[in-house]
Amino acid sequence: MTEQIPPGYKKTEIGIIPEDWEVRRLGKDSIFFSGGTPNTSVKDYYKYEIPFITSSDLNKRKIKNTSSYISRKGLIYSSAKLIERGQLLLALYGATAGAVAISEIDGAINQAVLAISSTMFDKYFLFYWFEKNKEYIIKTYTQGGQPNLNSHIIKNLLVTLPHLPEQRAIARVLSDFDKLIESLDRLIEKKKLIKKGTMQLLLTGKKRLPGFKGEWVRKKLGEVANKITMGQSPNSTYYNDKGVGLPLIQGNADLKDSKTIKRIYTTQITKLCKEGDMILTVRAPVGKVAKTDFDACIGRGVCAISYENDFLFYYLKFIENLWTKFSSGSTFDAVDSNTIKNLLIPIPSSLKEQRAIARVLSDMDAEIEALERKKEKYEMLKKGAMQSLLTGKIRLKNANVNKEG
Repeated sequence: MTEQIPPGYKKTEIGIIPEDWEVRRLGKDSIFFSGGTPNTSVKDYYKYEIPFITSSDLNKRKIKNTSSYISRKGLIYSSAKLIERGQLLLALYGATAGAVAISEIDGAINQAVLAISSTMFDKYFLFYWFEKNKEYIIKTYTQGGQPNLNSHIIKNLLVTLPHLPEQRAIARVLSDFDKLIESLDRLIEKKKLIKKGTMQLLLTGKKRLPGFKGEWVRKKLGEVANKITMGQSPNSTYYNDKGVGLPLIQGNADLKDSKTIKRIYTTQITKLCKEGDMILTVRAPVGKVAKTDFDACIGRGVCAISYENDFLFYYLKFIENLWTKFSSGSTFDAVDSNTIKNLLIPIPSSLKEQRAIARVLSDMDAEIEALERKKEKYEMLKKGAMQSLLTGKIRLKNANVNKEG
């Protein structure tokens, strides 16, 4: 079947693009260079003088600081290369291979970082082009293990080339998405910090909610909880991923964002948790807490705790990082049932106050989750915009180009 080419478009070696766009090999009009690493055995080469940008620093889209620094002497006596702020950088290998970033600082780069400058491509347009095509580049040009790219591969990439004004217009639209997403990130972090401070005050009784004056008591978790069930792992021959039997909760791998997930199932039912129970990991990492919204079988890496409201859940979240001091074991950290049952908890005597505290924290969680969903929505919209704008499928009418699509 013949591929339909819309009016105003043409077929090229990389697909259908607007007639007034070109396909250009990146190396034709671009300058590339990477650096090197000073001898790590010479201490004088590593001083707090020049930010030293390595591939690990490209884990964020903007480079504002680095984890390493080199001296001017280290720069002179090595193949490290200086770059200026505003430089487009690409990670050639390492865990971040294929990632791109714009440096917001002057610095030096090592051999795993490629600096790219072009007379035909706007650097921000290229930045988004690489971001869109990262997975394709890694999949096409590397094989197994940790991916390794090189300047030859990058120079020979075929890139869509709109006129520069349109490139800049496309980059501006995508940058606006990024600004919105970044602002949501900052707001989410702010809300999380406020919640953390609120937990510190409310869950210790340092601050009381209006209308509550009753005493708090310190009780053992085993006395407070309605029920504590230690997990017991079924025989692995009964495991499946077909949804047969009950979901199996074994440990941290089955917990995500303070909720349990359905990862594997078992037809051999040992110990049970009920919908609404808290799940506490009892093997490394010890003390992670989640709520389950489904009945499940629990393995020996967790225990299930039932209680009539969410106060206990939030208190266990509050002390999540303190469990390591209770854990023991030569091979891996673990806590036993006695340690869990004997954990002392400060708790309001009034169930009404417990519920009120839990409600405040639950409302905060709901607000944070709503913001996270909003962020995910804009990330999906940006992904769609990248696909449409960087291929010319959708044209920007206000872009100052020679031809309008």
